[in-house]
Amino acid sequence: MNHDKPPNYNQLNFSGGPGALPAEVLSQIQQAILEVPGTRLSVLGISHRSDWFASVVQELEENVRLLLGIDQRFHVLMLQGGATQQFSMVPMTLLRGKAQAADYLHTGYWSAKPIAEARREGAVRVAWSGQASGFHHLPDDHELALSEDASYLHYVSNETVEGLQFQRLLGHDHVPRVCDMSSDFLSRPIDAAQFSIIYAHAQKNIGPAGVTMVLLRDDVLARGQYDLPDFLNYRTQIASHSNFNTPPVFAIYVTLLVSRWLRDRIGGLAKMEALNRAKANRLYQMVDASNGFYRGRARPSDRSLMNVVFQLPTADLEAEFLADADAAGFSGLGGHRAIGGIRASIYNAVTLQAVDRLCEFMADFQGRH
Repeated sequence: MNHDKPPNYNQLNFSGGPGALPAEVLSQIQQAILEVPGTRLSVLGISHRSDWFASVVQELEENVRLLLGIDQRFHVLMLQGGATQQFSMVPMTLLRGKAQAADYLHTGYWSAKPIAEARREGAVRVAWSGQASGFHHLPDDHELALSEDASYLHYVSNETVEGLQFQRLLGHDHVPRVCDMSSDFLSRPIDAAQFSIIYAHAQKNIGPAGVTMVLLRDDVLARGQYDLPDFLNYRTQIASHSNFNTPPVFAIYVTLLVSRWLRDRIGGLAKMEALNRAKANRLYQMVDASNGFYRGRARPSDRSLMNVVFQLPTADLEAEFLADADAAGFSGLGGHRAIGGIRASIYNAVTLQAVDRLCEFMADFQGRH
């Protein structure tokens, strides 16, 4: 691949996480590390008890509500501990001490982890598992055995490892829906009001590692456990506006900048989804038109717009592909250690131009083999 100027390697970051950040946000971060406009201080040295940080949290909450079209019935929290902490906080709040089991879907690598944690707190029903079929597809409606009286339904909206993504709402309206949206949060419009809890760590689409966004509908707290440690109690975190203990100020500020980018530069989630679909379509067309040289892993109807997962005919070819891709400036294309292969993660900040360059590389690699 010949280019007139050196590549912008951030723009060629196809890693499963942490993902790329928008170029203009990186420029703003660079300035903020030296001095946040209007403060005379580095973002790394501003107090979490300052009026400035309180305004950052407030604006970020408002931006998320605006982007998702949700009202004050939802609490918007910026917590620590990643999605992993939510694997425990959710059942501690909604399952502990309950007679009814919680329904969980086992759709891939990441959805297995919250099941194990939930079982520490109460009874869990695995309403569907794709393990026997190798997690190549998601369940159709007729395959789901969802309980009418479950404590809640938990599922992962997008499986980053296997490249699977739900394209529909699941569950009964009277059963609280809890969804781990870590890898597709704010990548497309959703009917957020249909969920009781949504959680997502930032380092895919909305910011750097260190902060996890949690949305809770107010009525879900009324049925939740009260006697919990303060740090693990949603009520405590709500009362403190995500500032119960020293929060990750830098990560929250960067997430604010990304929310502004989505709001002002992209123009909202419908336009973000259109861009993400255009990127995914180009990559999947490249895979599908390769006559089996590139072999898509997921059932076409369940393909992820965030993680395009495929294989080559042999492990040696995959190793050569990754070596050549690295030399060409592409980063993070290796598949997850659990399944290997190739994975191109095309989160929000990955540009259409970067995807075009990857398709050009893939065509060239196929032509040489």
